[in-house]
Amino acid sequence: MNEQIERSTVMNLARRDARDKLRGLTQYTIDHVRPGTLHAFLLRSEVSSARILRIDTSQARKMPGVRAIATAEDAPGFFGIGIADHPLFAREVIRYDGEPIAAIAAETLEQAKAAAAAIELELAPMPALLTMAEALREGAPLIHEDWKNYEVLLEGAARGGNVAWEAKVLRGDTDAAFARPDVTIVDSCFTVGRQNHVSFEPRAVVATFEDGRYHIKTSTQVPWTVRNMTAKALGVPASQIRVTVPPVGGAFGLKFDCSLEPFAAILARKTGRPVALINSRREEMLTCLCRENAEIRIRSAVTPEGEIVGREATVLMDCGAYGGEQIFLTTMTAHTLGGNYKLGSVRLSSRAVYTNTAPNGAFRACNGVYNTFALERHTDEICEAIGMHPMEFRRRNVLGDGDLGSTGQVFEGEVLRPMLEKMDRLRGASPQPERHGDRRLFGRATTVGTWFIFVGPSAATVNLNADGSATLITSGVEIGSGTMTQSLPQIVAAQLGISPQEVIVKGADTDAAGFDLGVGGGRTTVSIGAASTAASQEVRRKVLAAASELLQTGVEELTLGNGRVEIQGKKGSGMTIAAVASHVQKTEGPVSGSGAFTNPGVDAMAGCAMGHFIDAIDIPVFAVHDCEVAVDPDTGHVEVLSYRVVQDVGRALNPRAIYSQIQGGVVQGMGYALHEDMSVGPDGRILQSGFETYRLPLALDVVPVEIVLHEGAPSIGPLGTKGAGEVPILNVGATIACAVSRAIDKPVHSLPLTPPRVLDLIINEAKPLDLPHISRMWSDNTIGNTR
Repeated sequence: MNEQIERSTVMNLARRDARDKLRGLTQYTIDHVRPGTLHAFLLRSEVSSARILRIDTSQARKMPGVRAIATAEDAPGFFGIGIADHPLFAREVIRYDGEPIAAIAAETLEQAKAAAAAIELELAPMPALLTMAEALREGAPLIHEDWKNYEVLLEGAARGGNVAWEAKVLRGDTDAAFARPDVTIVDSCFTVGRQNHVSFEPRAVVATFEDGRYHIKTSTQVPWTVRNMTAKALGVPASQIRVTVPPVGGAFGLKFDCSLEPFAAILARKTGRPVALINSRREEMLTCLCRENAEIRIRSAVTPEGEIVGREATVLMDCGAYGGEQIFLTTMTAHTLGGNYKLGSVRLSSRAVYTNTAPNGAFRACNGVYNTFALERHTDEICEAIGMHPMEFRRRNVLGDGDLGSTGQVFEGEVLRPMLEKMDRLRGASPQPERHGDRRLFGRATTVGTWFIFVGPSAATVNLNADGSATLITSGVEIGSGTMTQSLPQIVAAQLGISPQEVIVKGADTDAAGFDLGVGGGRTTVSIGAASTAASQEVRRKVLAAASELLQTGVEELTLGNGRVEIQGKKGSGMTIAAVASHVQKTEGPVSGSGAFTNPGVDAMAGCAMGHFIDAIDIPVFAVHDCEVAVDPDTGHVEVLSYRVVQDVGRALNPRAIYSQIQGGVVQGMGYALHEDMSVGPDGRILQSGFETYRLPLALDVVPVEIVLHEGAPSIGPLGTKGAGEVPILNVGATIACAVSRAIDKPVHSLPLTPPRVLDLIINEAKPLDLPHISRMWSDNTIGNTR
């Protein structure tokens, strides 16, 4: 029976939302702005650090069309992840350029902007700390003077001064490992810049306040997070807030938090009318969460045989003015820098550092992208130092069955080694082209990567309708990945013996569906899929039990398929599922089932991890990437000639959908590796304010990706699935950087590899990057508890 369900689940199902999206008919949040809706605008700071002496809104309130103005007094709460350090409006102190000071609702957007310009501000400038080096300098002013008084939402991390959060891993005796006489010590430093999500649909929300409750219609990945954090910011019970989510026009992690929603909610309450708040592209670029800039030092002690007996690393993550998602993302370092290779002993420190810049946040594969870049480049430097071929080193050292991760969890199954073998065969199947007369510099590299699927709680309800169709109710959100329109309908349909087209997926509504952690981290197919499977199985049991009575046949002799209940071996002897559903509805009531899922919890080694939200990973996912590049020695331009991916997918329910995710993830990773960089100017303002100044991959930059899906690795996901949407970007920066380094025969320590940066590497003498504010002595980079 399970084999039958598994066979019927796997298919190349087309996306049901593709036609309307291609024709421009899909209704996004911005399309729900109806006549009579007020338009909101945020007055934002134009300085990066100042004390607020006076705010006078009296003239602005008299401006034409103005219906309400909100300031800090309207939002008393603080919110955050791990620590509650974030007020909704700047309160007494401005901490970054672009920080909201007031929100205005008016009949038109132009009127709201005019009122914002009429608000009088008196500020006292304060020193701005725009880099992590400045923020960590001894005697540096505190960006949060009251940091000790903030509510701590998760215990166990070290905090202090301008270090918002510090997560650590301590396993084994690294001092002894580095003191061994037979080891080579390799010390590497790396830097990366910020990356903007540039999702096509900007942040947008429409809010109403009726019957004492807020209704927030918003473009988000996390409706329950929006509900709970809005309640905390407004100081009201979460039950007063309902969140619904139309189709989302891209997110990539940008919409994994609460942002504009509380402002619109406050203004809706004040005016009694619907209020729309929609970011312009400029606001998206200057104030929305980016992938953070980071600085990394890695030191490894390696024997002549290639055994890594000790590793120490410090990662500085610029969280901007508030901790936000960076607090949570400090966890990732343990599972990326400590996840590809076997380590005898390890000490890792991941620090979210306050600066007077716009806050940063989650972005597809989060800090795993740059940690994998740093780790794989560091691995190549290890190979050079000990004289071992990079592929041989990786074959010897990748994690396998029974090996320990950095936090002491035991990994199951041989996954990376077979994937490396598959990549060898894939590479060997493509002969090298002739390059006579081409004076460009050529390089090729293969890298490995370890990521993980976020699991956590999800709920689902399945209603079997009288016509034989089914309705799936979850808090899942369609963010463009297709999970809500492909894999979940496939899972439900296979359990119930109907076609995926007959499964209706209801849009997220916190009043109708149970709690969900949110769509992101590759978790939707796994977590919501598992809950949906459980709900569908309850419906399946009820259908079979009812059909057993109607057909006077034992349940074990019945099968579901093609919309019918049949007696095994007697095609046409049964009845339609619709007939069964209609009968049960009349005699017993509607047929429904509910299901829930949460992470089972894999054990870490006691005392190894401090300040982590996830001590061990329930579902590791692996990737092997290979690429060849050509570098123009006259211009520094890098062209990616070929790209190959072997990806661990557990079980591919919809191979075509996974291919699309991999192709898209590689292109997005190419942007990070070669083009995209959000830089902060001397006044604390981000310099790239639109597509004119922010370089994205263009059509001619795209290279077709050769793909092999690796199935069969252990997974707790339904039918053995793993999320496939996040990991494709993980290795791209690493692979291109390693290939470019080999092409130009110079070390690469920074991304992106823009032509000027590459040309500088080619022309000038190679110098090791040093980050003096990250000490070679690991314990100097931590706050207490370092043993």
